[in-house]
Amino acid sequence: MGIPGLRGTEHIGFTVPDLDEADDFFVRVIGCDRIYTLGPYRDDTGTWMADHLNVHPRTIMRELRFYRCGTGPNFEIFQYDAADEQRSQPRNSDLGGHHLGFYVDDLDVALEHLRSNNVRILGEPTSSSRYSEGQRWVYFLSPWGMQFELVSFPNGKAYEEDAPVLLWHPVRPGE
Repeated sequence: MGIPGLRGTEHIGFTVPDLDEADDFFVRVIGCDRIYTLGPYRDDTGTWMADHLNVHPRTIMRELRFYRCGTGPNFEIFQYDAADEQRSQPRNSDLGGHHLGFYVDDLDVALEHLRSNNVRILGEPTSSSRYSEGQRWVYFLSPWGMQFELVSFPNGKAYEEDAPVLLWHPVRPGE
């Protein structure tokens, strides 16, 4: 069952309104490494963009940049000039809602770093319960409004005590 040869998540792609702003956020604030850049790409006469990317045929992909952040999946970050662009950010409760969670060794130290960089924090850290007991987390927003999360569970989560399979963990990426 499933995709033959599946190894894991290689990258996560998303679109931002200003690639330079996103680059500063991911490199300076988050601590990712920019690896390479591609673009622009456009198809002024055909349907390549619609056929391959499910976007309006006259959309221009201005640039994309690849980043590596610790031991997690890579990020492919796009900036488009879209002929029919929708600019609202989905909330977690909206169709297509999402967030990216970053594991940190010390949630309080990481949170102070975000605050010192004027990042908007949503509420105070929450201690999880039940199967996730042992975990603390807090959401924050990028400058363009995308949702992110800091999460930490240095002593593990409650479910790990008797689970036959553990969730992937960036501290133990090969397990």
